[in-house]
Amino acid sequence: MTRFLIILIIILLLFLFLIVFPLTVKGESARESANVLLITIDTLRPDRLSCYSHEHLQTPHIDRLAERGVVFTRAFAQTPMTLPSHATILLGTTPLYHGVHDNSNFIVREEFLTLAELFKSKGYSTGAFVGAFPLDSRFGLTQGFDVYDDHYGYKGAQEFTYVERRAEVVVERALEWLKGQREPWFLWIHCFDPHQRYDPPEPFRTQYQEQSYDGEVAYVDFALGKVFDHLEKNDSFDDTVVIFTGDHGESLGEHGEPTHGYFAYNSTIWIPLIITGPGIKAGRIEQHVCHSDIYPTVCDILGIEKPSFLQGVTLFPSLKGKGLPQRTIYFESLYPHYSRGWAPLRGYIEVSQKYIQSPIPELYDLEKDFSESENLAPKEKLNNHERELEKLIESLSYAGDGAKMPVVDKATLEKLRSLGYISSPQASKKENYSPKDDLKTLLPFQIKLMKSSGAYLRGELEESRRLLQEIIAERKDFDLAYSYLATLYKEKGEWREAIEVLRKGLEHNPSSLKIISTFGIFLVEVGQYDAAIDVLTKGLALIDYDPELWNYLGVAYWSRGDFQKALNAYEKVLTLDSNYPVVYNNLGSLFLSRAIKLKDADDLKRATQNFKKAIEIDPEYASAYNGLGSAYAQSGDADSAIYCWEKAVELRPDYVFSLYNLGLSYLSQGKKNKAFEFFSKYKEEVYGRLSEGEKVKLDSLIQQCQHRQ
Repeated sequence: MTRFLIILIIILLLFLFLIVFPLTVKGESARESANVLLITIDTLRPDRLSCYSHEHLQTPHIDRLAERGVVFTRAFAQTPMTLPSHATILLGTTPLYHGVHDNSNFIVREEFLTLAELFKSKGYSTGAFVGAFPLDSRFGLTQGFDVYDDHYGYKGAQEFTYVERRAEVVVERALEWLKGQREPWFLWIHCFDPHQRYDPPEPFRTQYQEQSYDGEVAYVDFALGKVFDHLEKNDSFDDTVVIFTGDHGESLGEHGEPTHGYFAYNSTIWIPLIITGPGIKAGRIEQHVCHSDIYPTVCDILGIEKPSFLQGVTLFPSLKGKGLPQRTIYFESLYPHYSRGWAPLRGYIEVSQKYIQSPIPELYDLEKDFSESENLAPKEKLNNHERELEKLIESLSYAGDGAKMPVVDKATLEKLRSLGYISSPQASKKENYSPKDDLKTLLPFQIKLMKSSGAYLRGELEESRRLLQEIIAERKDFDLAYSYLATLYKEKGEWREAIEVLRKGLEHNPSSLKIISTFGIFLVEVGQYDAAIDVLTKGLALIDYDPELWNYLGVAYWSRGDFQKALNAYEKVLTLDSNYPVVYNNLGSLFLSRAIKLKDADDLKRATQNFKKAIEIDPEYASAYNGLGSAYAQSGDADSAIYCWEKAVELRPDYVFSLYNLGLSYLSQGKKNKAFEFFSKYKEEVYGRLSEGEKVKLDSLIQQCQHRQ
């Protein structure tokens, strides 16, 4: 036998051996093409799930998931804020690396490889369905997703509460997408409902009227039951890796904190984590794990090579009944630091110890005192803990250029300095902090802000105003107090007072993006367009990736008659957020106004396209229907115009522009009964605000309808 034939036979035998005895034993990991479902619930305490504790309520659907897989009883978020927590989950790194530290001052940089991008490179269909504004597409988590559905409606930046949509709506949209997918797929579902304010729908509102937070959790459990039912009905559970977690917890008054985002006690960074999938047996793991572990774990479950930058550890061995190596888990809470310049809060968890670095340091034994009731720091020497944290921060920090902030070019910085503003959108920082800067010392102001917000939500506007004024009198660096107070004045129609509050707020907080954006938007709304352009330009010099600022800058330019600058601003918005219905509506209005002025058919076509796009994104957008109706009317299609205007009034019965348009349209058709109906409704809404000439014109139109059919 020739040497060549011998080698060939050996190769064939080796090939057959690999087929019969693969290198990876079946059941050790899921096939690479297994589906992946990531479910994140906002503001979810583990002790509200009955698979963790039976003390509060029953969550049968999430329990059903837990019975299939592994429940991690000591999982931790590395920050108590929504956006940075999700960045940690989807990037597999800590905030020190990905640079997203709160919900407003940061975006996810494009050079980082998200979990969705990894799946996309493996041939997966990818979809994300999120419940609220903190995860809006503008913040950069869209990377790698075929569909990023953040269509939850619209609210201005000056509002007290985030715009959100209920869990059932998120789940319904996600299942619609899922039914159209071929395997493999990666689906992320985010439900915001347990976040304050707590307002569950019936029957959960009545059932949990004394514990409305629990009612929100029970409602989310109910909504997720539809997802799990779908997987079971379609025999997909056995081919799907499911990761269920929360982004952070909720204090509910523990340690004096009403909600979250302030301290980093276990009440807000202890989270649920459940992992199920092919070959994973049910069990419970007591070891400490964290958000950054999810990415590498999913890779190992699927047999995908892990990217080198990941900072978490794989939990895969524990899913197979093996132990995990001991390590140190970093955490932080930096929203008060970046928004107000208060002392930073950072720390770590190692074995049973939890160290919190702040001007008034804290140390806890989590094995004996998980609720952190006894601070051991005054009795201990903390030098070793300080050094340990310093080394941890150094090892986890990103070494690349500009990791913590989006790149700001030299020209922008020079423009910023010429305007008298510093080069950061964040609050001014100190080199050294004393106990008076500690979050525990400043907690009363945070509590007062939350009380003010609660009073506002209950309709007690005067009480809310009083509390905000007290905060401002004592802490002129509390930016939210100014923007909230201005919003209260706006809602009472006291625009002069609202503008003055923001002007003073800007004097004391010249780098507060919250105040700058609210101030610029209010100036647009009161018609002070030159001043608005000045303030909005300063804001965009600080942070040029906020689509809302660009949108209002476009409105200001359009209102001044500068078509091209308005168009440029609107087009900039779309590069930042292509799912922003407001800017499509504004573009429609921009092109419609020029089409009417210049009799330009192409502009009319562009107006129609933009109004339709706004409606596609937000089917309940009354203003877009009104604009589309006006475009149809301009093209001579009266029936379509009337349909759109009536749709606008159906969505918003007090929408005065459509009421007036319908009156005119029906009157021109000789349908005086209908015309009278809409003119009368219009008069009820606006008559007191009309000039004398406008009143005469409206009364004349109504008189023309007196001889009704």
